[in-house]
Amino acid sequence: MGSWYWIGVCAGLGVAVGVLLAGLLAGTRIALTAALLLAVGIGVAVGFGLGEWDEAIGGGVGGALGAIGAAQLVMGTLRRGGARFGVAVFVGLAALVIAAIAWIPLAGYLEVALVPALGARLRGRAPERYAGLRSLAKD
Repeated sequence: MGSWYWIGVCAGLGVAVGVLLAGLLAGTRIALTAALLLAVGIGVAVGFGLGEWDEAIGGGVGGALGAIGAAQLVMGTLRRGGARFGVAVFVGLAALVIAAIAWIPLAGYLEVALVPALGARLRGRAPERYAGLRSLAKD
């Protein structure tokens, strides 16, 4: 297989690592920042483990985009009352599926594009803050 295949595999595995860490370390922005940094580091390590510097860059970028894309879903679920352990379990299962799909040719590249796009779409659909009784107050 060509180098393009291994870059895609590393990028897809990086996305899976980012999704997993976002699910496990969700709760605060500091924990999600730590998940982002860990996902980049582990993605680079996966890339170096499977190839050379180009695969490492793919893994690092995939890790960052996976953590960013999953963070919106995880934080929204927790904000709406989801249990931390339950979210971690389901996001972990999703990360396993993403890792398995990453081995399909070109699928890793699609994962790198689709996971952050899903997070951006969820961010756009989030309800705005409710003004409450302040909108009824007369000045």
